[in-house]
Amino acid sequence: MRLRVDLLPHGNYPDVVLVIDVLRATTTAVTYLEHGAEALLLTATPEVALALRPELPEGESSPVVLGGERGGLPIPGFDFGNSPVEAAAQNFTGKTVVMNTTNGTGAAHTAAQTGKHVFLAALVNAHAAARRARATATEEIAIVCAGTDEHVGLEDVYAAGVIAEYLLAMGEFSIDDGARIALTLRRNSGNPIEALGGSGHGERLNSLGLGEDVRYAAQLSTSTLVPTLVGGEDVPGGTLKFIAG
Repeated sequence: MRLRVDLLPHGNYPDVVLVIDVLRATTTAVTYLEHGAEALLLTATPEVALALRPELPEGESSPVVLGGERGGLPIPGFDFGNSPVEAAAQNFTGKTVVMNTTNGTGAAHTAAQTGKHVFLAALVNAHAAARRARATATEEIAIVCAGTDEHVGLEDVYAAGVIAEYLLAMGEFSIDDGARIALTLRRNSGNPIEALGGSGHGERLNSLGLGEDVRYAAQLSTSTLVPTLVGGEDVPGGTLKFIAG
């Protein structure tokens, strides 16, 4: 079995893919589903997301809510930003959450082009995601780091190292240099909050007053939920549908 870590999304994924955007898209995705969302639709663009909101009579609650960000800040016209702390304070029972973010949703779309099985991973579900990947894979597990604005993100590589370390404890793998880099970072860094808070993206979120999101995302294996890509005729064009797995 091969274990691969892509420090940025590249494509050509023949088997299982774990997509990581720990600050914050995949952390928030887990939180939406934990708090009752029936499904997540990850869109290619904000415009696709906005087009999925149904027109309803005034005062009627929509079954579709929009969450996303650009540059760390909520997208105009969306109901929520990309905050796991904000999501954790809501009840999304019976709702479909439509997400579009600067980096994470794009990474998921890249993975889905060829990946046979695509899951969303973060520190909050790291061990559950590793177990799901190991149980599903027949050939290769690729851990794909979303990065930040097409640059490698320390926080994603650190999370990839946590997952890779757990996978190696479960069995034999041949690993690539990306996995070696992630494992080295994991073994030579401090605790998760130090790693995430000390990253460039973590520092930016702190400067925007979103330090609570960084601390939330640094929790290790607090969830057993793994967002799982599914198909079907009910999936709108330009979107990926994930459900709780």
